[in-house]
Amino acid sequence: MTKRGLNYFSYLIFKNPDTERHPDVQNGVCQKKDDSGGRDENVERGNWASKREYILSMIGYAVGLGNVWRFPYLAYRNGGGAFLIPYFTMLLVAGLPVFLMECSLGQFCSQGPINVWMAVPIMQGVGITMVLVSSLVAIYYNVIIAYSIYYMFASFQSPLPWSNYAIWSDENCSLTPRDDGSSVVNMMQNTTFPEANISSVPVQNPSERYWNEVVLQRSGGLGETGEIVWPLGLCLLLAWVLIGGALYKGIKSSGKVVYFTATFPYVVLFILLVRGLTLEGARDGIQYYIGSQSNLTKLMEAEVWRDAATQIFYSLSVAWGGLTALSSYNKFKNNCYKDCIIVCLTNCGTSIFAGFAIFSILGHMAHVYEKPVPEVVESGFALAFVAYPEALSKLPVSPLWSILFFFMLLTLGLDSQFASIETITTSIQDAFPRLFRSKRFHITVATCAILFLIGLPCVTRAGIYWVKLLDHFCAGWILLVTALLELIGLSYIYGANRFIKDIEMMIGTRSALFWLWWRACWLFITPCVLSVILVWSLSSFTPPTYGSVVYPRWGLSLGWCLLTFCLIWIPIVSMWKLWKADGSLWQRCKVVCTPTDKWGPYLEIHRTERYAQRRALQISPSIEMSAPSDVSSTSCGLATPSEPLNYSTLF
Repeated sequence: MTKRGLNYFSYLIFKNPDTERHPDVQNGVCQKKDDSGGRDENVERGNWASKREYILSMIGYAVGLGNVWRFPYLAYRNGGGAFLIPYFTMLLVAGLPVFLMECSLGQFCSQGPINVWMAVPIMQGVGITMVLVSSLVAIYYNVIIAYSIYYMFASFQSPLPWSNYAIWSDENCSLTPRDDGSSVVNMMQNTTFPEANISSVPVQNPSERYWNEVVLQRSGGLGETGEIVWPLGLCLLLAWVLIGGALYKGIKSSGKVVYFTATFPYVVLFILLVRGLTLEGARDGIQYYIGSQSNLTKLMEAEVWRDAATQIFYSLSVAWGGLTALSSYNKFKNNCYKDCIIVCLTNCGTSIFAGFAIFSILGHMAHVYEKPVPEVVESGFALAFVAYPEALSKLPVSPLWSILFFFMLLTLGLDSQFASIETITTSIQDAFPRLFRSKRFHITVATCAILFLIGLPCVTRAGIYWVKLLDHFCAGWILLVTALLELIGLSYIYGANRFIKDIEMMIGTRSALFWLWWRACWLFITPCVLSVILVWSLSSFTPPTYGSVVYPRWGLSLGWCLLTFCLIWIPIVSMWKLWKADGSLWQRCKVVCTPTDKWGPYLEIHRTERYAQRRALQISPSIEMSAPSDVSSTSCGLATPSEPLNYSTLF
């Protein structure tokens, strides 16, 4: 017992599916026990240990910081409860269709966001763009996680440091205007009022001052880089260590971590909501969020619908490649349709629920300062690291609430990062399976180390400007471009009807009426909605700013270069595919728009219906007779290079 106890338990929990090659074969399917005692259907790539791990990972990926610090503000600004009407409308016409398409695509062929485009080779550059965007976003997103870690550690003090003026504040840090006997200058009319005795020196509240001067040590602009802010640098290192540790065995290890990281935020939100509802002024905050202050006339404004579409699109994390990567580890017969509905509704419900927790506390803050609620409502960094910490500092036992809040932000960020890094590592392994399939640990460590080093400029004194620049150019309308091309590639080039038949191979046959809505969305409604949002976003583009700081021209040029670097692979890969193809220009176009020989279900046992017919046409009788022995030994039912498949002859 002593000899086997701990070692045997560790073997069962952390067994590496990539290095241990002793599969069982049952009913022609290559299977192997996974970490939880179940069996991997796909021994080469591995599968989720359970359905719960996949659902929790997807929820953790979709539910991120934006659900907490952006949606409540948008709802308040766009009519309160009335905003839910365009929000759920856009969920149906823009969010769910793309979400279902990406999840189904990854599960069907068990490949990452690059290799799935074996279905439409000319569009493979879209997958490369997704991986590059995920990489750039992972760089600065982990910096935001580092901010949360910093604040969490700083919260182990009483009183909270951003509420203690004596330690770090100066004469410009105040809650109220100062009386120093001087005059105030009216900037609008350029006239002086001698009778006034309120100073015109700008003041900042303690929380804002702490954020700028202590945490960021912010310089005057992007060009004033300064030294690395070492407390933030160490927090960034810790963030990458946490991510690398959770992903060192891929989904086999991260699937266990999400049991905590995906559920803990809901516990904290519930605790904050219950505490917030007991505070004075909470009712006023909720009334402004979703209550009597709701304004139905806002529905007549086009900007409200644009905000709803943008929020639902980015909130679901579509067009990043992560949905495809995570779904590629599902078993083939998994009901991906049901999973998509669950994840999307959970994501939207979380946004609404988080708003109650946020606005109840902000309502109390407005009550304490005797200000209207709109004057204390913020979004983004200003909410997470200025307004809400200040509100928490006014509560009894404030360090406890602050620790819970920032630990919640940490877990929200980690879940999203797990999927982003998994997108990168999965794409690398799928591109070079023989070289990297058994080196999951090395790829994960190398990826985290490289991204950490690249992200160091984001923790310098000018770091917040780099974070804002990357967010503005790399996580904006570029995702609309990739999603739109994804819809065009699968709905028009590959064919919506053919794609629906592929989905039915996994979830079973459905009626034509069942697919009517999805077919309409994929072919017309969703492309039109995304096109309108894309054109609107481009026409209303404004250069990024941080507060009153304007970015230099070279900074904007760098942002456009990063955006171009991500998008340029789409035409480059398309032209490369055309150049490598044989025949006339028309014949080449047909070839690169036709699925490759390797396209289809990953395992041979699932290549039924038209995929089985293609195989029968391409494989000689002698090879076909030897297929069962191959399946039971090494190939696990996967088409090998010695068995060329030419699916294009049947299209």
